[in-house]
Amino acid sequence: MESLITAAARALAAGDPLGALNWIALRGDPPALALRGIAMAQLGEFARAKELLRCAARGFGPSEAAARARCLVAEAEIALVSRDLSGSAQALGEARAVLEAHGDQANAAHAAYLEARQLLLIGRLGEAERALATLSVASLPLASRTGYWLVAAGIAMRRIRAASARSALDKAAEAARQAGIPALAAEVGRASQALEAPTARLIARDGCRLLGLRDVEALIASDVLVIDACRNVARVAETIIPLAGRPVLFALARALAEAWPEDVSRGTLLARAFRAREADDSHRARLRVEIGRLRKMLRPLAGLDATKHGFLLRPHRAQAVAVLVPPVEEGNAAVLALLADGEAWSSSALAMALGVSSRTIQRALEALAKAGKVEAFGRGRARRWMALNVPGFPTSLLLPAAPACG
Repeated sequence: MESLITAAARALAAGDPLGALNWIALRGDPPALALRGIAMAQLGEFARAKELLRCAARGFGPSEAAARARCLVAEAEIALVSRDLSGSAQALGEARAVLEAHGDQANAAHAAYLEARQLLLIGRLGEAERALATLSVASLPLASRTGYWLVAAGIAMRRIRAASARSALDKAAEAARQAGIPALAAEVGRASQALEAPTARLIARDGCRLLGLRDVEALIASDVLVIDACRNVARVAETIIPLAGRPVLFALARALAEAWPEDVSRGTLLARAFRAREADDSHRARLRVEIGRLRKMLRPLAGLDATKHGFLLRPHRAQAVAVLVPPVEEGNAAVLALLADGEAWSSSALAMALGVSSRTIQRALEALAKAGKVEAFGRGRARRWMALNVPGFPTSLLLPAAPACG
């Protein structure tokens, strides 16, 4: 009987869930239930997979803690794939500790890789990098090595490191080739397409054009003053002024940068920053206050000069000014960007990834559903959202991750 379990496990490792089920489909012992659960997960039957894994975990005896931990890791991976991120981190950590204590280094390493993948999904880049740094690629199961390099590529894309991302994707492709699993090769192909797709739109004095990741990397390394609407910062090379929590100041900075080297009238600034159709004395007083605050914030990079009609942005050492914006700008672009990976997300996971309230996400999803851009399936806590028309851009520049921190 153990030979059947071994044969099924080998089939799963090779990405052949149907072959695995042929060996164990009629068995109800805990090892077979666990393998059946993994097979169903590979086939996309997540609800049934979780049920089988939980039955298997309950069936293992007190002396089989490592086997139960493997079931927990598999269930946590299902939660990760289905974007149910609420409790999987704690489960992974506990399972990893048990596996390490029992000498199962391969599955412990796989659990650590899944932790890094979850951290990347919710934008905690520094922690994801540290999690990967604790891992040896050689300690991972062959199929997991592709995922390791995909996580490394995702971090590099968020950090705007095109060469590092390309190197990681090349290693992912080689790992997928060695594993011989077509689904892994397809995932690497999708990531490569994301790397080559437009990640931002440049608005400058000479016009507007789409930029790839390499172009963005070159721009922010230059001596251009960049008002970055993808991350809500102002920057010249390594000098970065965060404006993420100051939407009025950022709106003023963007308006001034788009008009550079010309000035911007007070009426235009009022409309851009406050959406004031008819400005009164209170609006004009507030504009003076906000311009003063912006002048103080931008002091390391530029000055703000008052003119006859309004205000003028005056860079200190930058030779040019540019505005970097998402490829598609609309009120719910960040939500669409996350859904662009083609996976099903829960509203709570979207809220966690974007750092906003669940109600804000619900309003955004309702608006997108009304516009025919997303669809929902399931009920209650099992409700998930997917993009109908996946936008042609990756999420790398649209998540609210500060460039200088994780």
